[in-house]
Amino acid sequence: MSSETKTSHSPQILTRRNFVLGGTAVPLLAACSNGVNSQASQRLDARVDSAQEFMFQAVPGTEELAYNAAGVLIMPLVTEAGFGFGASYGRGALRINGATVDYYNAISGSFGFQIGAQQYAHALFFMTEEALSSFRGSPGWAVGADVRYAFNASGASLGIDSNTLTNPVIAVVFGQAGLIAGATLEGTRYSRIIP
Repeated sequence: MSSETKTSHSPQILTRRNFVLGGTAVPLLAACSNGVNSQASQRLDARVDSAQEFMFQAVPGTEELAYNAAGVLIMPLVTEAGFGFGASYGRGALRINGATVDYYNAISGSFGFQIGAQQYAHALFFMTEEALSSFRGSPGWAVGADVRYAFNASGASLGIDSNTLTNPVIAVVFGQAGLIAGATLEGTRYSRIIP
């Protein structure tokens, strides 16, 4: 028996180096399924279309906001779950003049007593070119106290006037029943992705 044959049948030794190299290969291979010809972007665009149409119908005034905005980020489904520590995640698309220009994910975490899960959608309306440029140029843009939340003025439509339209960023959080009053996105971080 040659030494070459003996070597080929010898057991593989699991070293830390092999483990680390093997462990990093799995996510890289998983990412390969998101290639240029994958259908992920089309599926995400379809979800964004559906969420946008629902928002326009369920939350009167949002169509006017979108018309006046420099760009709109629509997150069709954000899932928030937690047991003590909560986290949320969702993916969506940034649209300028009705066309998708980039895809983003939204991630947030929170401490405090919470049990269970909920799902919601939201949209960020960038009302100025400066606000839109700041969002697009940031490697991880986070919602802060400067974001204004839209609300129903009289139970019918959003209270949109010339003062509203001067806010740099307006957030609308909605679910199956329409606008979710009192919801906040503070601390949510958005990053550009390739779906």
